[in-house]
This record gives sequence, structure tokens and C-alpha cells, in this order.
Amino acid sequence: MSGKNIVQKILESHNIEQKPIEEYQPDDPIFVRVDQCITQDATGTMAWLEFEAINIPEVKVPLVVSYIDHNTLQTDYRNADDHQFLRTIAAKKGAILSRPGNGIIHQVHLENFAAPGKILLGSDSHTPTAGGVGSMAIGVGGLAIASTMAGEPFELKYPYVVKVHLTGKLNRPWVTAMDVILELLKIKGVKGGIKSIFEYSGPGLKDLTAPERATITNMGAELGATTSIFQSDNLTKHFLKAQGRENDYIKLVADKDAKYDEVIEINLSKIEPNVALPHSPGSVVKIRELVEKTPIEEILKRFPEKVHKHLIEFVGRLYERDLQIDQSCVGSCTNASYLALAITASILKDQKIADNVSMTVSPGSKNVYTQIAKEGLLTDMIDAGARILESACGPCIGMGQTPPTKGLSVRTFNRNFFGRTGEKTAGAFLMSPASAALIAIKGKFVDPLKEKTIKPEIFEEPYKFITSKNMFIYPPTDKKTRDSIKIIKGPNIEDCPLNEPLPSKLVVTTLLKTGDDITTDDIMMAGSKVLPMRSNIPAIAQFVFNPIDEWFVIQAKKMNPEQKRRVFAVVGGSNYGQGSSREHAAIAPMWLGLGAVIAKSVARIHRDNLIQWGMLPLEFSDPDDYERIDQLDELVIGDLDKFQPGINIVTIENTTKGFNFKTQVNLSDKEISMLINGGALPLVKSKVNH
Repeated sequence: MSGKNIVQKILESHNIEQKPIEEYQPDDPIFVRVDQCITQDATGTMAWLEFEAINIPEVKVPLVVSYIDHNTLQTDYRNADDHQFLRTIAAKKGAILSRPGNGIIHQVHLENFAAPGKILLGSDSHTPTAGGVGSMAIGVGGLAIASTMAGEPFELKYPYVVKVHLTGKLNRPWVTAMDVILELLKIKGVKGGIKSIFEYSGPGLKDLTAPERATITNMGAELGATTSIFQSDNLTKHFLKAQGRENDYIKLVADKDAKYDEVIEINLSKIEPNVALPHSPGSVVKIRELVEKTPIEEILKRFPEKVHKHLIEFVGRLYERDLQIDQSCVGSCTNASYLALAITASILKDQKIADNVSMTVSPGSKNVYTQIAKEGLLTDMIDAGARILESACGPCIGMGQTPPTKGLSVRTFNRNFFGRTGEKTAGAFLMSPASAALIAIKGKFVDPLKEKTIKPEIFEEPYKFITSKNMFIYPPTDKKTRDSIKIIKGPNIEDCPLNEPLPSKLVVTTLLKTGDDITTDDIMMAGSKVLPMRSNIPAIAQFVFNPIDEWFVIQAKKMNPEQKRRVFAVVGGSNYGQGSSREHAAIAPMWLGLGAVIAKSVARIHRDNLIQWGMLPLEFSDPDDYERIDQLDELVIGDLDKFQPGINIVTIENTTKGFNFKTQVNLSDKEISMLINGGALPLVKSKVNH
């Protein structure tokens, strides 16, 4: 019998079934107990409303932390009302609350709670950040979080395990961990991690600190991966000790003879500064290639045709402007650790940001903010002309710092989807903090490896971080006090809607047909206009598919004036629903009348969210059938009372065109029960209360 990889070791130690871990095959359901759950306020308000609806007195997971980091602008009462609701329900139900301003969920959790060998679920797609310290950290929808907090085991499709073998050393200071994950995206693309967990190994690990590893696991979400994970070793121990948490350390490494489904080799020494072009994290080239003005035709050859339009537009615009940019933003849950901001400050020291550039910096946590202030690094950035923002998600999710019309923005974030900046005509280029800081000074794209005058310092991790806990609110320990707490709900907070039990047959109209790689941002946009409505499904439903079809909601209401369930379908291409874990991209369309998504493939988290809310995520058995369906075609989906565990073939009749086609969906027993009952909420509520 061969040895075990890290993924197998963690799953084995958390498996609630008696089946040996070696007997599981990819896609088999496995049920595990969960050690930690985290939420953030954009997805967390709904998750906590769902938990409240389940109606049990307290959370049943050892550690639950509710973070407030998305809606911190508080431009009106709605954000403050959400914060008040989250504070009071956390106190009543036994969760820790991280106050607004304490920092970004994943950076703060990495510093304070993430631990090797644990299984962590988060209502945010970048939860895998904690994989940097050896946690198996998975992003899921809010209802999955609510169910888990209620004591349900978590059902996971057993993953393929991909070994990423790292050798060599980074060409510091200009090549960073961000360039490593961009290199992997260059190799695998935004679909290359589907159904997989990426496990990093090799001698190159010695060159990556825990926060740098977390940068890599964070953006593994853009690969479509279930999660990513590093071993827990002496560098992990150093980080945890510096955070005052040495007792959380355990050594966790793969056995020498561990088996993997795929192996990818990356030599860190050969990586150059990379950049992801608008509007996909997978459209990665070397910064040097843009500086050399590599012909657009050469760049197009590397990427699928569906992204060519954007590449022609934005690379062309960059070349026309002689590589000049308008904005540089450093921060986000990907690149806002101490080391990320230290290198930024070192580059900006005694320099001046170019006149044509507006630069912002968002520290990842209040403790990082305090650390860089104490060491004088904050002053270096301010003196150079950087604008220092609150420790929050901010511009990464479109909450402020929108670029100008047709603007070009370089950002250290994880996503550059269409419209995500808040301006549909603008383009975001994703890169490392070192590259973004240098380009802010120069005012244009330059090759960092050819920089002669600016020589930044190479920083090491502190032996002792500032570790204030003042921004956490801990729940009362005695039941009497908790029982006396009143949950406060403002007028914008609505109860979560419910679906209806699944009938044996659906008759639906194709209301929308989309292309490939439709994101949850396309389905339910983020940004300052919409985020305050996350607690109010009827209100936020008015923006469904707004970025790609401004008439969608009008047509949905016209087709479904009585607000019935399961009236229409959406037909999609491959990787439908990629991106954020926001379950609003499932709930709001459900509220309008969505019954089924029929696509070439559906991204993992969105697929799960659809099932959690009682909708069908069907995939074409023959992808060519996608071409045969048009908007407004009537579809009859039958035999929905005959689902069995495993792969189900579902035949659909297109009554408009007069032909049948086959789709498929792989379901577990639990998922079948969810669909039959109209979603997970009535199922879990019935189970835990009886």
C-alpha cells in the first residue's frame, strides 16, 4: 500500500464514515466533520438568516467567526443595519465577530485562527487562503455554511489531487508569490483545477513563507480548484509562533511514496514578473512581453477565442497609450500581508507616484496596518503619494476607487472580470505588489527585472507580529446571557425565500442563452450599488444578469408576473458560474423563477448552490446540442422523480424545435433529497429539529 498525500491525511482524520480513504475514487461523495466556519458580511447576512431559520440555539462547530469586511462604507443605514444584525446574532448563537476595520476575512483568519490539519469552510470563494498554513479550506455557499453550523457533516466530492512540485528560488525582490500563481494560471487556465485540490511540494517550498504560500492558495480559486494546500513545516511554525499561536502548530507533510493524479513541475528560478490581462485571471503573459510590445496576434494565439475581443481592446489601448496607466491598487485578500506591503513601501520610499497615476494601498488587517506604521513603512507610502484605505476588501469588489472611463488599472487582486472595477469600459491588469508599485512610480508598464535605479529591500518575516485582539467581539460564555440577547434586524433585512418541492416534470422557457465562463459577477454583480441589498432578495433580484443583459429582469417579470417557482431556464456554455461563492447568484434567479441551468459545464460552488436552493444544474451530454437551443425555446424536463445516486441521464424535449437531447447530473443521496424537498433549508430544519 502506497503512502498518503496531505489531502488524504486530512480527509481520513475527518471522515465520518468507516470506508478506508484508499477506496474513494474521484467524484465519490465523502462526508467529513468540520473544525471551523467563517462568513463575511456580503454572503454572511444570508447565511446567518438561514441559520436562524433552522432554529437551533447555538452553532455546533468548534469555531465560527463572522467577519465584516465587504460593506464597510456605510453610505446609508443598510450596511450599519447588517453589521448590527451580524453582531447580535453572533453573540446569541456563539460565534466570534470581527469588527469592520479589523481587516479582510482571509488575512485576519490566517493570522488569528487558521491551523494545519483543520477543515475550514467559508462563505467566500477565497477561503483556500488558509491552505498556506496547511488547512484544508474550502469556499462554499451560505446555506452549506448554515447547515454545517447546525451540525450537519459536510459532503465533498472526492477530489483529484494535483501535485505542484516547486524547485529553485524566486528572483527576489521583483518576482513574488503572486507571479507563481499567475505562472500556474498560465499553464492550467481558469478551468484547469476543476474537481481538483492542488498540493504544493518540493525543495522550492523553503523559499516561500506562510503568507506567501497563502497568496498562492488564495488565487488557486481562479483555477477552478476545490482548494489548494501547502505542507505544515518549520516556516509554518515560524509564522504561527510570530502570531503567538505556536501551540496550533503540527507537522503535516505527505508521505514520500504518496500518489497523485497529476504532477506539475515549476522552477521558481525561471519565473518572471507576470500579468493577467483583462478580463480573465487566466490570460497571463510576462510583463516584459507588453513592454516589448509583442504583437497582439502573437498573444491571441495562446488564449481561447472567447477572450480575444477583450485582449485586442485592452492590449491595443495599452500600446496606443505608450504603456501608460491610470491607477495602481495594492491590497486584497491575495496581496495585503506584511511582506506584500513591506516590498511596496520599500519601492515607494523616496520616490513619487507618477502624475498620471492614482495609487491606493489597502492593508489586509489592522495588525498589518499597525505593524507597517510602527516600522515607518506606512510613512514611506504616504510620502510617495499613495492613498491609504481602510483594512477591507474595498476596490477589489468594486467598493470605491473605480477607474476613469476607459481607464487602465494595475491591481494586486485575484479577479479582473468585466465590470468588477465598477466601470465597464475600464480594464484591470493583475500583478504582484512589487510590479504594481514600480509601475505606479514610472506611470507606465516597465520590466521590473531591468530596473536599475530603484533597489528595494528584501524583507523577512518578523519574529513577533503585533497581535491585538481588540477588534474581536467574543460571545458570552453563559447560556442565560446569550438567551437574553435580542437579534436586531433593520428594515432592509428580509427573511430568506424558499423554493418548492421538485415536481416530476418541469416545463420551462429558455429565457437567456450565455457564452462560456459566465461568472457569478455576471449573474449577480458586486459593487457599492448592489452589495447593501445582500440581505434583501426581492431588492437585489432586480439586478440579476444586469452586466450582460439589462433586459433580463424585465423579461423574467413579464414571463412570470405571479412570482412562481421554476418557470424558466438559462442555457450556458462551459464553466458557467465561475468565480465568487455568492449564493445570491442562485437565490435571486430562483426568486424570479429559475428552474434549471443547462450548460456545457457548471462551476463547482455555483452547482452546489443551485442544488442547495432546489434548482437543477444539468450538463449537456453532447456539447454540440448547445448550438441547437435558442432563446425562448420551450423545454420539457421529465422523470425528475427517478433520480438515483450517481450519474443521471436527463432527457429534455425541445417542443419549440421538435427534438430531444440528453443532459446529465451527478447526484448524491443527500443532493437528491435537497432537490426533492426544494432545497437544503427545509431538509436540514426538519432533521435537526426532530
